[in-house]
Amino acid sequence: MTDASTAIVWFRRDLRLADNPALAAAVRSGARIVAAYVHCPEEEGEWRAGAASNWWLHHSLERLDGSLRRRGIALTVRRGPAQRELLALAQECGAGHVYWNRLYDPATVARDTALEPELLRSGIAWDSSNASLLHEPWEIRTAQGGPYRVFTPFWRACQAQLDAQRAPLPAPRRLQGPAVAPRSEPLAALELLPTLRWDAGFAASWMPGEDGAHERLAGFCAEWIAGYDEGRNRPDQPASSRLSPHLHFGELSPLQCLVAARNAVVDDAAAARSADGFIRELGWREFAYHLLYHYPRTVEHPLDVRFERFPWSPDPSLLEAWQRGRTGYPIVDAGMRELWATGWMHNRVRMIVASLLTKNLRQHWLAGARWFWDTLVDADLASNTLGWQWTAGCGADAAPFFRIFNPVLQAERYDPQRVYLRRWLPELARLPDAWIHRPWQAPAQVLAAAGVELGMTYPRPVVDFPASRNAALAAYGRIKEPVAAGG
Repeated sequence: MTDASTAIVWFRRDLRLADNPALAAAVRSGARIVAAYVHCPEEEGEWRAGAASNWWLHHSLERLDGSLRRRGIALTVRRGPAQRELLALAQECGAGHVYWNRLYDPATVARDTALEPELLRSGIAWDSSNASLLHEPWEIRTAQGGPYRVFTPFWRACQAQLDAQRAPLPAPRRLQGPAVAPRSEPLAALELLPTLRWDAGFAASWMPGEDGAHERLAGFCAEWIAGYDEGRNRPDQPASSRLSPHLHFGELSPLQCLVAARNAVVDDAAAARSADGFIRELGWREFAYHLLYHYPRTVEHPLDVRFERFPWSPDPSLLEAWQRGRTGYPIVDAGMRELWATGWMHNRVRMIVASLLTKNLRQHWLAGARWFWDTLVDADLASNTLGWQWTAGCGADAAPFFRIFNPVLQAERYDPQRVYLRRWLPELARLPDAWIHRPWQAPAQVLAAAGVELGMTYPRPVVDFPASRNAALAAYGRIKEPVAAGG
């Protein structure tokens, strides 16, 4: 028998207590709270979380449980299909209501849509809220009533509504659970952590959880937001916010980021302009979700359907060289090694490595998207899809295909003192600044003095950049005639 005085709050990718609309709604109802997490990666389809994301998820759930316990209840962990486990949990504790915050990727939208009538048929009410976006994907529309495919007008429409945002919700001080705590799986039973412990670099780089998210946001706003416009492209500096994994797992809301950014630059016009650059990056995240919701097929297919005919040239050896950071292009290899060691890569470097893979190596953008999916702690289906299709030239508002990042010029411009290269490529560290970003052109005596033997201690480039660029443009020439747009 259900009881309206007990409610389940179903945590998903909203692993926080502050500014959590579903939790706040349950608390306002006066119900006793059962905080539940249901683990069923199979329901996420082909894009279930990868190894790096699972590492983050384990620690985030652990910290969420600690936060809940300090307020009087514990996190209830269950395994299996969400419908089965939620109905069973509701029966065990007599819950008459389930609250959750919405997700937008195709597999979970389908799962939630199927769940809703089943709950009602069992006499259980449900409510869903928006906890992860500033605007719902269906709220922002073109003058013709359709979705946007270009960022600038999309963000202009969003900005017109930013000042109408509600204030972030406070975390509840105390929570009351049912008289008898429901059955819960131990977190270790989810087997989220790697069996071969390769995650030491993750632990040194990150503090998952709501407290870690707010600590990073506060540090960024205090030290870096005033110079964000210039610093955001510099992988040699800690100037980017590094908030993306906290946002993906919902340890922090974009509204909290927006408010913190604005409060950090009050009465400083120059700093406010820089903060607008950071807020614009929140806008790109919104745009990614807008596209994912309206064009769900893009997780596997290009938005620009001409690229269904693009002559990719799959080569496992080239893909492996890229994955291992052994392409012979230092800025690319540094980025791939940073990714492997920390589960993260600077955004400027992400564009450089993606450009080399899809254009110079002519490997399918999905090969890169799947590698990032497994290795990034901030792997997010909306942002990952947008980023890879943008760089490959086949998505919404994409960089033209003929925009091919030159890894040498990019390293010269964005790592001027070669700090980033030396940090991640110690075998090249003794090369002078003039040669470390292009060791294949260095004189033999310079290489010898630095202890570098091309092809042995560091690889030669796997492709010739000018020749591969020309080949990519020739391939594009075969498909560039426009055809009807797809969705």
